[in-house]
Amino acid sequence: MASLVDEEKILLDSQELSPTPVSFFKSGRVRVILCILFCELCERLTYYSIIGNLIIFCTNELGYSSATAAVIVAAFSGTSYFVPIFGGWIADSFAGKYNTIYGSLLIYFVGAVTLPLISIHYEDLGEGDAGLTVSQKQGFFMFGLMLIAIGTGGIKSNVGPFGAQQMEDLGPGAVQTFFNWFYWFINVGSGIAYSAVVYVQQEVGFDVGFTIPAVSILLSLIILALSRSKYLMKPPEGSVLTKVVKITYDGARKCTHPDPGEEDLDSCLDRTKVSKGGQYQDQEVDDVKSLGRVIPVFIPIIIYWTIYIQMSSTYVLQGMRMRLDYGGFTIPVAALNLFNVIIILILIPIMDQFVYPCFERHGLRLSMLKRIGIGMVFASGSMVVAAIVEICRKNVMRDGGYILQTIAGDTYNSSDVSVFAQIPQYTLIGASEVFTSITGLEFAYSQSPDSMQGVVMGLFLMTTGLGSYLGSLLVVIVNAASSDTWLPDEINNGYLEYFYFLLAGMMLLDFAVFLVIARHYKYVKVTGRPASVDEASDSMPPLEVDYSYHSETEALLPKSVQREKSKVENDYSFS
Repeated sequence: MASLVDEEKILLDSQELSPTPVSFFKSGRVRVILCILFCELCERLTYYSIIGNLIIFCTNELGYSSATAAVIVAAFSGTSYFVPIFGGWIADSFAGKYNTIYGSLLIYFVGAVTLPLISIHYEDLGEGDAGLTVSQKQGFFMFGLMLIAIGTGGIKSNVGPFGAQQMEDLGPGAVQTFFNWFYWFINVGSGIAYSAVVYVQQEVGFDVGFTIPAVSILLSLIILALSRSKYLMKPPEGSVLTKVVKITYDGARKCTHPDPGEEDLDSCLDRTKVSKGGQYQDQEVDDVKSLGRVIPVFIPIIIYWTIYIQMSSTYVLQGMRMRLDYGGFTIPVAALNLFNVIIILILIPIMDQFVYPCFERHGLRLSMLKRIGIGMVFASGSMVVAAIVEICRKNVMRDGGYILQTIAGDTYNSSDVSVFAQIPQYTLIGASEVFTSITGLEFAYSQSPDSMQGVVMGLFLMTTGLGSYLGSLLVVIVNAASSDTWLPDEINNGYLEYFYFLLAGMMLLDFAVFLVIARHYKYVKVTGRPASVDEASDSMPPLEVDYSYHSETEALLPKSVQREKSKVENDYSFS
């Protein structure tokens, strides 16, 4: 039991570490911050405008089968989330954040311009044989997507921290204010993309629809450069990732070729410590070893992202075969993603202000791992709902309830079931994000040593990429095993519901594995919030850091906690 003096000290320390947020409007850096925020808005608008109807473009304009189109979308998304860790390495090692962002935008722009150029029907302009063949379009398309994935990856890992860098001398509260606005601008960009831009692509044409994101990324370039001389720049200080790789490699080498007479150690990495005759500081090695605690938690999350990518692939294929026309207005298929965004915006304040505090008051605190697990269950539920919708959709068609509707120039035989029947499956994915995605970022941030935060966050983002790649692989395997009967080119003749049930089952099995990992996980002991005074008693476990994240911020809020080396037993595991 701590003394009253100790309790007062904890309270005073936590008050000093929780400053009142400072508005950047009053900081004298409005122009600088707005340039970064609008740069991010335009970049996100571009990305979501491209991926929103990408599967329709692949099938209608480039002649890919439905299954191949789903593989392409998942692979593109996976690469976009795999590149950030390398973008961060480039910025930290030699280029700096601004140069990396600007260079990535240039690459991004070249890729974005490629798409409208291959979307133009030159023969309709009276240019005769000036148009590209389908195979040529496919080649330029892949080239453009590769550049876009590289560009967005380089931006994703640097733009948030670069913006925070402009405010960090004003204190953690100012940085927190920046990230609140950063998140808001992200959602404005995605909202425009999933409403106006996808409608233009579907109803006007992809040539015009892809010109909008190309112009948007050009604006992002111009806006970022406007305050070039005003930004607070920091020279590269070297990448932690490089040191992690070197320590890991050196440890593996020393294990496979141990020196004669060397003492037995618990970990191969210990052999790289200065105290054990190695060349790296003991603390550096211990920090690298800490990755072994968090990586097992990340592995089950990979399958979660396999389900998440269905919103941009198979959900769109399903929606194209459902009623979209109402009173002469055709709803863009990709616009259903707005319900994902809406539920996130609704749930975050509800969970943060009401649900989580209510659980705590009743002694049922929802720990980080519990929240991640709850999100997995929601994701599995989304797959079950999608499968039921697919069964109902095809049953209605068999009973004569079908219509012909034109989407982006192609006519589809569609069910008379409204596309709004997809709302529950989109909202369940959105709800799962609030628990698994946002809390996963919180876990990655709060459970890693200070020196490893960038690496751990990069590894967490890589789970998104790996999950998307797994989604691509699953489509290939499933179609090979079923002789293309599950996901044929015309899904009306297939069994998409089987694919959804498979994903639901995989998620539940993955959840069971996650339960075992969570039960054995030991949290890093942290203090710093006023309520953490209870941690000094024997009656309650330490509180976790309470931050709000979104899957698109990819950025770190300043840590307002004091981290201790000791660990505590896992009082929050699933039990």
